[in-house]
Amino acid sequence: MTDQRTTREAERETEDEEDEEQRRHHDADETRRCPECGGDLVEDEEHGETVCSECGLVVEENGIDRGPEWRAFNSHEQDQKSRVGAPTTNMMHDKGLSTNIGWQDKDAYGNSLSGRQRRKMQRLRKWNERFRTRNSKERNLKQALGEIERMASAMGLPENVRETASVIYRRALSEDLLPGRSIEGVATSALYAAARQANTPRSLDEVASVSRVDRDEIARTYRYVARELSLEVAPTDPASYVPRFCSELDLTEEVERRARELLSAADDAGITSGKSPVGLAAAAVYAAALLANERVTQSEVSEVASISEVTIRNRYHEILEAGGETGVEA
Repeated sequence: MTDQRTTREAERETEDEEDEEQRRHHDADETRRCPECGGDLVEDEEHGETVCSECGLVVEENGIDRGPEWRAFNSHEQDQKSRVGAPTTNMMHDKGLSTNIGWQDKDAYGNSLSGRQRRKMQRLRKWNERFRTRNSKERNLKQALGEIERMASAMGLPENVRETASVIYRRALSEDLLPGRSIEGVATSALYAAARQANTPRSLDEVASVSRVDRDEIARTYRYVARELSLEVAPTDPASYVPRFCSELDLTEEVERRARELLSAADDAGITSGKSPVGLAAAAVYAAALLANERVTQSEVSEVASISEVTIRNRYHEILEAGGETGVEA
């Protein structure tokens, strides 16, 4: 008996809920109908009114305009008047979600603050900075991302590389890979890996020139981070260095094209295996400049590529032979 009573009560509760849901839908439909003729109601946002589409009866007036109170006639004006902030980014330790107090001691109208207000703002900046980095992990992240931004700016790396490097460092921090290694070393290896993944590689010597750690530590830390995080980093293509070298040496597009052709022929001949991609790219650029009658010295190329002149001399003859170009003298 108890089970039957419980079942009947459950069925009655279900029926009551269904009836209540039907009544709500019916009431909602009634509120969207004209009280005079039963026609559909439409909202006239320009006049702030709700009117009947059949008889024209004004059901509601003085409606609330939930749009902006300003008008923009082009995309530039719309961007200027937008009240939303910047998108979240991994390049900031708090992803850009915290408050940032500007350093200018001026009010909203550009007027200078009084001495008392300036002291107050200084205290607010200090406490705001303390709240933004409340533990050692956030302080670590802030220092590392600052280093990544500094090095990427010095090497002219694009924003997508900086974003990728920040994600790699965050993963290394969450995987507890930092104990026993310096923050600068892991940050530099993350940037080096990100540059290679984005096909805008930089040599270890170039990275070491802007880093606070030496070349050996960068290489050692990079191998460790890449192995532990299972980073998919393909071998560097020597041709990816060619556009930057030609640009810095102020060489023509013909030189760049010929350098790519020489590297392609060298790869087909199998002489690129086991050799430094930076050295191959520098030698190809030097050989292509000779073929195009654009004089450039080995010293200039070695300075741009951050390699020795001996490496260029050892490589460019092999590249010319692989490309079928003989009889070219430096």
